[in-house]
Amino acid sequence: MQWTDEGIVIGVRRHGEASAILELMTREHGRHVGMVRGGFGTRMKPVLQPGNSVSATWRARLEDHMGNYTIEPLRQRASDYFGSPHAIYGVSHLAALMRLLPERDPHEGLFNEFETILDRLEDAAWAAPEVARFEMQLLSELGFGLDLEECAATGATEDLIYVSPRSGRAVSREAGAPYADRMFKLPAFLIDARVSPNGSDLDDGFKLTGFFLARHVLEPRGMQLADERMHFLAALARALPKVA
Repeated sequence: MQWTDEGIVIGVRRHGEASAILELMTREHGRHVGMVRGGFGTRMKPVLQPGNSVSATWRARLEDHMGNYTIEPLRQRASDYFGSPHAIYGVSHLAALMRLLPERDPHEGLFNEFETILDRLEDAAWAAPEVARFEMQLLSELGFGLDLEECAATGATEDLIYVSPRSGRAVSREAGAPYADRMFKLPAFLIDARVSPNGSDLDDGFKLTGFFLARHVLEPRGMQLADERMHFLAALARALPKVA
């Protein structure tokens, strides 16, 4: 068995003295693990850093084997993030999200968005809403998408400013007013990428996506929201004090 694909490093751990177990999010083969001989050597270690893009050739005798990778660098972004705490934590958070996907299950749309965010992660004002929308996209890819197209109570498609924590459906201002204290706020940037967040929008957006990630994806696996997400949001608050 053999294939070659573009991948983004989402995890690496030492195997033996100098080899590495490498976890990639690949464009066509999904989240995929393989061994890199010499992966912790001086030549390969800088390449196998989370957020870097590589060309990976995977070989194994049988399809269900872990197999071995041959790696060539494509884009080494990791060193670009050293001066931006939000970017460092952001890479870790995004990689943790990608590890929630089923292994070897292609998600090309998520791969493309992941790559786009990594290319501009240093720009906090741009990256913050993109990561929140990415969390919402991940929910959808895992089968837990939020229904934000119309009001759950009236069917209205305008003035949708709440989300029901029970159903994950949007609710209009009028229909949700009596229950506002029990609902999540729905910031406009989550449903229209042309809208820029302001005021508490980012905080409201991440509270919304975090709640449904925890309920539908993490808690059933005995997990909770990772520390990387908390650190990322705290770093964003420092980088964008007037927004977050």
